[in-house]
Amino acid sequence: MIKKILVSQPKPASEKSPYYDIEKEYGVECVFRPFFKVEGLTAKEFRQQKINLLDYTAVVFTSRHAVDNYFKLAKEMRITIPEDMKYFCVIETIALYIQKYVQYRKRKVFFGDTGKIDGLMAQMSRHKGEKYLVPLSSVHNDDVKNLLDEKKLNHTECVMYRTVSNDFTEEEIKSFDYDMMIFFSPTGVKALKKNFPKFEQGKIALGAFGPATMKTVTDEGLRIDLEAPTKEFPSMTGALKDYLKRNNKSIVR
Repeated sequence: MIKKILVSQPKPASEKSPYYDIEKEYGVECVFRPFFKVEGLTAKEFRQQKINLLDYTAVVFTSRHAVDNYFKLAKEMRITIPEDMKYFCVIETIALYIQKYVQYRKRKVFFGDTGKIDGLMAQMSRHKGEKYLVPLSSVHNDDVKNLLDEKKLNHTECVMYRTVSNDFTEEEIKSFDYDMMIFFSPTGVKALKKNFPKFEQGKIALGAFGPATMKTVTDEGLRIDLEAPTKEFPSMTGALKDYLKRNNKSIVR
């Protein structure tokens, strides 16, 4: 019987989050507690990469963290981003997020619909003359670089932020009493092992989102009880609801 679930993500901004529906329907408590946090590079650290933001005519954003840290660094370095800068975002929600920093209407903003870099290729290829800057996390692979190379686009990748372990307090470690934990990245799984070196899974159910997270869970010698995405359940909340339906009884009449 699952009663208390640790979700290794920040608390949802919207009250309409499916997690809250799950709490009501199955009588469980969801505790939102990220296992890592994102830190932006300082201007001094960024300058070591010898990249001048004004040498580029377009920026590719793969996450909100990239947006935040691009504009934060520009401000720190007293750089005014030109009005005609183009922005290419992997999904519309990131494109809309840019409005936090610039007037959307005045900019040339493009976005894909898959949430992945390949979904942007058609639009980026139509703008072959641009010089693309791609801000990334300190932990990244070469997938983006290889794809842009393949399309013969003029691009440069740079690191603008890093993920660091969001360590548990002594109090949190003492009161650790979850029936289930849900992970969304390999970093989260590794942070668990860092905070709890002697962690024994026992009856604690583990959920993992995405193949890289699943692989890390098994590499750490842990058992996966819930996987997402699947064909049937593309979201973690959908998969969780199904799991609870099979393991907990619904309390909603």
